[in-house]
Formats: sequence, structure tokens, C-alpha cells
Amino acid sequence: MQLLIMAAGMGSRFGGLKQIEPMGPNGEFIIDYSIYDAIKAGFKKIVFIIKEENYEIFKETIGKRVEPHIKTEYVFQKIDDIPSFVDIPKERIKPWGTAQAIYSARNNITEDFLVINADDFYGRDAFLTAINFLKSNTENKYSTVGYKAKNTMTENGSVKRGVIKEENGNLKSIIESKLEYIDNKIIASPLDGSKEFEVNPNDLVSMNMLTFDLSIFDFLKKRMEIFFKENKDNLDTCEFLIPTELNYWIEKGNDVKVLSTDATWQGVTYKEDTDLVKESIKKLILDKEYPNNLWK
Repeated sequence: MQLLIMAAGMGSRFGGLKQIEPMGPNGEFIIDYSIYDAIKAGFKKIVFIIKEENYEIFKETIGKRVEPHIKTEYVFQKIDDIPSFVDIPKERIKPWGTAQAIYSARNNITEDFLVINADDFYGRDAFLTAINFLKSNTENKYSTVGYKAKNTMTENGSVKRGVIKEENGNLKSIIESKLEYIDNKIIASPLDGSKEFEVNPNDLVSMNMLTFDLSIFDFLKKRMEIFFKENKDNLDTCEFLIPTELNYWIEKGNDVKVLSTDATWQGVTYKEDTDLVKESIKKLILDKEYPNNLWK
């Protein structure tokens, strides 16, 4: 089983990799803990999706720590890794979103795989849930790991989450939304501008933790061509996003399983979250979930 880590956005969100604040007592980033959990769960290879300009510093800060412990490869998400008929506007600087990021790893991923974000702390139970699904399912390998909404919130403002609608264990849709505590209730504001709605604390949300088999790459290739034809007048801002493509996959009669984890998400959406994450990791170390020095 292989792990695909979407890390191309790390530089832009944190003002450059050098400015990512270590969360562990020996300079570990959140991504270190995800990789440690993945190795413990049984994953055998990691593919990082990064920006080409971040390659050297990424290898120096993160790569050199994990490479001795698991097979590691790097893929660049490039703005021109798209159909040849697309005329990229001069104003377009950033790549095309999460679906293009996954597609960019098509030559490096060779087995069933799990996708995660680089800057989310997922918890070991989520990795065990994902790999157990991949091992036990012989046919459909498409799934999303769902977190209880209450386990993914911050007290410091709103967060972006995919609200999961499911039926009989299958995904019906993902509603990309802004979630925020308002009067002690979790209120979802869909990013498409549709009506706000209340989310039960135990309702499941997606954190871009997804499993696939290799068929996803052919699917994304076909969908990418359609996407660029439909967005030919919107090429400066449009994004090719994996939740949107999964919704299309489902509409065509295919299944995506919903897996549930009791793990608690940790992440730094706001600077005020930093101390909370550090304290949570410190407690996990005291509880012997992680060694004090992760890679020694």
C-alpha cells in the first residue's frame, strides 16, 4: 500500500517552507507524525506532491528525516501538466487543484493508495481504518475517511470541510462548506453559495483522506479534458477539485465507501491553533503514542 501526500500548497499557506513552525519537541512537523502513523499502519511507500521550487528545502527538512524509514519519491505539480489544447493565461500562477495534484502522481503510484493533506494531523486510527479497507476490499477501492464534525473544529474561527451525505455506507455527495461554531451549534455555509445548514456534532466530514486504486488516473485524465473545455472562459481562477470529481463518479452509478474514524483532527488553520496542536502532541507523547524523538 502506498501513501500520496499533497504538499504542493505548503509553501503558499505558510509563507515558505522555512516558516513552517515545528510542532514536536525535536522540530517535527505535523507531516512527520502522519508519516510515522502510516508506517505503523503498514504503508510501504510515500509519494510527495510538491512544488518544484521547494524540492531542495523539502528534502532537507522533511525528506532526510523520513527517507531512512520508508521508500520515498517526489512528484512536482506543474501548471502545464494538463491537456495540450489548453492555452494557459499569463495571469495563472498556481496549479489547478487537488484532482490535478493526484493526477500528477500517475507515474509514481503503482499500487492501491491513500491520499492525505500534508498539513493535517489525522491520527493513527484513521490510517489503520484506511489500510484495513484497502486490504479487505478486493474490488471497489474508492473511499473517504469520515471524521465526526466535532473532532475537526477549531475555536478560533471557521474551517473548510466537506460535509458527507451517505446512504447505506456509500457516499452520496460531499458538500464543500465553511464550518463554524455559532451559538454553540456547528453551522455549514456551502462554498457554492447555497443555503446554510446545521451539522450534527457526530455527522461525518471529509478531510481529503481518500483511498483509490489505479483506475482513478484514467478517470481523472478523461475528466480533466472535459473540465478544461467547460472552463475555457474561466482559466484564470478555475480549480479541478477531487470532491467535485468524486460527486461526478457517484452520479454515474459508482460507489465510494464512507469509512468512519473516531480520531481527532489537529491542524493549524489559524496562528492561535499552534499552541493547542503542540499541547496535544505533547500529551500523546506522554501517553506513549509517540516517542519523544520521532525518528530516533
